[in-house]
Amino acid sequence: MTIITRRSVLRNSLAVAAAGTLARPFIANAAASTATVWWTQGFVPEEDAAFRKMVEDYQKQSGNTIDYSLVPFAPLSQKIVSALTSGDVPDLISHDINDQIFVPQNAWDDKVIEVGDVVDTQKDQYSPSVYLATQYYNNATKKRGIYMIPFKTAVIPFHVWNSLVEKAGFKLADAPKTWDAFWDFFKPMQAKLRETTRNIYAMGLQCTTTGPADGNNMFAGFLIANGGNDIVTKDGKAHLDDPKIKEAVAKSLKYITDAYKGGYVPSGALSWNDADDNNAFHSKLFVMDFDGTISTEVALYHDKEQYDDIATLPLPNRNDGKPNAAQLGVGAAFIPKGAKNVEVAKDFMKYVIQPQVTNAFLKEGLGRWLPAVPSLVKSDPFWMADPHRKAYVTEGLLSETVPNWMVFNPGWAEVNAQQVWGAAEADIIRNGTAPEAAADAAFKKIDAILGKYPIVQS
Repeated sequence: MTIITRRSVLRNSLAVAAAGTLARPFIANAAASTATVWWTQGFVPEEDAAFRKMVEDYQKQSGNTIDYSLVPFAPLSQKIVSALTSGDVPDLISHDINDQIFVPQNAWDDKVIEVGDVVDTQKDQYSPSVYLATQYYNNATKKRGIYMIPFKTAVIPFHVWNSLVEKAGFKLADAPKTWDAFWDFFKPMQAKLRETTRNIYAMGLQCTTTGPADGNNMFAGFLIANGGNDIVTKDGKAHLDDPKIKEAVAKSLKYITDAYKGGYVPSGALSWNDADDNNAFHSKLFVMDFDGTISTEVALYHDKEQYDDIATLPLPNRNDGKPNAAQLGVGAAFIPKGAKNVEVAKDFMKYVIQPQVTNAFLKEGLGRWLPAVPSLVKSDPFWMADPHRKAYVTEGLLSETVPNWMVFNPGWAEVNAQQVWGAAEADIIRNGTAPEAAADAAFKKIDAILGKYPIVQS
């Protein structure tokens, strides 16, 4: 299992980070120039305000201009695909799923500019997981390079309605400490709550064939908890014939589909998109959810009663009792080939990734994303002052993490895009296929996909 611990990098204090950035690695007072930037619109207004302030501060200090567009998540995805296909690209693209979708395959296709000179200005400050996640395989050069500029990170915590747990006669403090047992803890609450409330469920399992991200992320959580993290290793090789991997996949599929067939999950989950479980959780359709970032909580930030009613919890141990590891999502920007003002794009990102700049940006965005620099959460009380952020930080920055598999092989981005795991779950639920048979069918699909991405040098 490829596990990277961050404790080794926490010795770098914020003071050291700040001292390093006083040298101003970005271009100050360079000849005024403009970079065109596409950036994901925030989940809450505070995130967009924080971005605008960061741009304004950069422009004042550098003399450059950032011609930016804040675009919602889904439309931005479409814009990126269209731009990369046509070659009519902006100078810089930041999307929340660059690390999962856009950079792995476009680095493979040699459509992304290498940015090691930008990332290495903060190399010593990044966690090992973050630095590894900047590096992707280029099929034209036959080697890995740094193609992504990270400035934020995220993991997937649990979100639980305290009031529903208590109404069902349970105490969250009694929740078991291992994966399946933790999920099982919520099942009997459903029957108790239905004594007074119709159509309420125990859990929001995203066994969806729609995507784009939640179903894949949820399945990855189960797979790692069952000991299957080495399904793809750092050399880019898949291990689909490994009995341990086969068992982990079958166990994961069985638990998820048994929960659905047992009636513990809303029937519509098979066609959920990434927002549907959030909306259902907010309407208290189910007691608990497993979903990325703390957007679930931040959406209710200004409704203190509701905000305080949610418990945010880090991962329980794996099913074998060993410490679990969260997959680390890395929010980052990339520069597409064909960009007209590469130097200003790089300069802007050198400014953005300075620890004190990023910290202010993420804090003003209510902490929905975590820093990519672990020392910040040790030095700034903001990150541990709120119980939601504290649990989130504990899982993402103070505990073990593993990279997303597409870091090792870009074909995994296509595996996710084809919703291979969601299709396997649907086959079990709709057709009565055995989990082992559904796993074998999934392996055949994955093997065919990864066969298109031969990695000859690691």
